[in-house]
Order: sequence, then C-alpha cells, then structure tokens
Amino acid sequence: MNPIWIITGKEVRDSLRNRWVLAASVLLAALALSLGFLGSSPTGSVKVDPLTVTVVSLSSLSIFLIPLIAMLLSYDSLIGEIERGTMALLLSYPVSRNQILAGKFIGHLIILALATTAGYGIAGITLQLANGSFDIAAWKPFALLIAASVILGAAFLSMGYLISAKVKERGTAAGIAIGVWLFFVVIFDMALLGILVADTQQTITAPVVETVLLFNPTDIYRLLNLTGYENTAMYAGMAGLSEQISLTMPVLLTAQILWVIIPLILAARIFGKRQI
Repeated sequence: MNPIWIITGKEVRDSLRNRWVLAASVLLAALALSLGFLGSSPTGSVKVDPLTVTVVSLSSLSIFLIPLIAMLLSYDSLIGEIERGTMALLLSYPVSRNQILAGKFIGHLIILALATTAGYGIAGITLQLANGSFDIAAWKPFALLIAASVILGAAFLSMGYLISAKVKERGTAAGIAIGVWLFFVVIFDMALLGILVADTQQTITAPVVETVLLFNPTDIYRLLNLTGYENTAMYAGMAGLSEQISLTMPVLLTAQILWVIIPLILAARIFGKRQI
C-alpha cells in the first residue's frame, strides 16, 4: 500500500479515537441549529427558509470556528512528532518527507470534512424537517457553505503545517497559530475598515479593496457564501453589491485553493530541508 494512505489512515484513526470528529461535529451542529432556529423566528411572516438564514449567519460566524479547529489539528502535526522522537523513527522506514506531509494533511482534511459535513448536514436536515418543507433551492447555497467551509479549513490546515514545519518548539507553534488565527479572523478586517474610514478623500478604489480581500481566506469565504446565490445575497442585503463586485465565483474559488496550495508547498520545502 502507498505510504501516503497508510499515514492518512493512521491520522484518521487517531482522530476518531480522540473523538475529534464527534466533538467538532456536535459543536458545528449546535452552532448551525442555534443560528437557524433563533435567526428564523423573526422572519416567519415573510417565509424566509431557515437554511437561508443559517447560511447568512454561518458565513460570518464560521470564520471563527472552522479555522480554529483546523489550527488545533495541524499546529503540532510535525513539530510534535519531532519533539517526541517519533518522526525520526518514521523516517527510518522507506517513506519520504513529502509522503509524510501529504499523508498527515489528507488525514486531517478528511477529519475536518467529516466533522463539517456531519455537523452542518445534520443541522440542515433538522431545520428543514422542523420547517415542514424541503426546498431544493435553499440547499444549493447550504451545500456551497459546507464545501467552502472545508476549503477554508484546508487553507488553515496548510498554514498550520507551515508553522509546524518552521518552528523548533511545540509551544512556539501554538502561540504563532493563535496569532495567525487572530490576524486573519479579527485584525485584518479591523485594520482594513480603519483604513477605509480614514480615507476621507476616497483614494482607495473598489478594485483595490477587492484585491486586498483576496489576501484573507476568511473574506474570500464570506464573499463566496453571501454572493454565490441570489436568495442568500438578498437576505444578507448584498444583492446590489454582488452585482457590482467583479470577483466572480471562479476567481474566488481559485484564490481560496491557492491559499491551500501555497502554504503547503512552502511547508514541504521547509520540512524537506529540516534537520531531524
């Protein structure tokens, strides 16, 4: 069997034993159900589907939880084994460093995808059953939300692996991982908003802002979900804005996938040159 799939299987089994999938699924399902039931209560008179309400709400709140789960999975994936001495033992077998990295990444991505799909999927089915209807149109943006959440998680998994490949201590990796999470989830948008407010002469144009947003995977995630379909765009109040934004879904998806690929390539290069 290919060493990559052996390592992938080990990571999946370890995460299942540690109840990572169950814990993350319950957490994500609870978040989605809470937002769905609470968010749809004031909108019953206009017959807004609870899935639409949930997509709009989760587009803003998932950026806190999904990246954090991804970082917790990946920040010590390499440095942790190096400190314990198990990495040297693993490298004594006929397996390359790239295969180790690929196997671990795929394993963690499977865990994240399972947790996200199960958590949000169960919540979506529950909301539809509680609503007494099954609206296919509402499921399209919800499916996009799940797929976009997995890709967002993959981007932060890659960044976690880059951190883990670079640092010399597990504690340092944890600190940097939290710092990176805070930067992309909170600080980036606050800084951008502050710059735009301070720009009283309006010298910063819309194309410049759109380009800047591509440098944050959480902003790409938000734009994908809130402008991807008309019903979510209208409920989020972005129907007019989505027509003006030049960032199409293929552009946003390409940018988000690059956020997965580039840090992972850098992690592979650094890990390949590292002394174990």
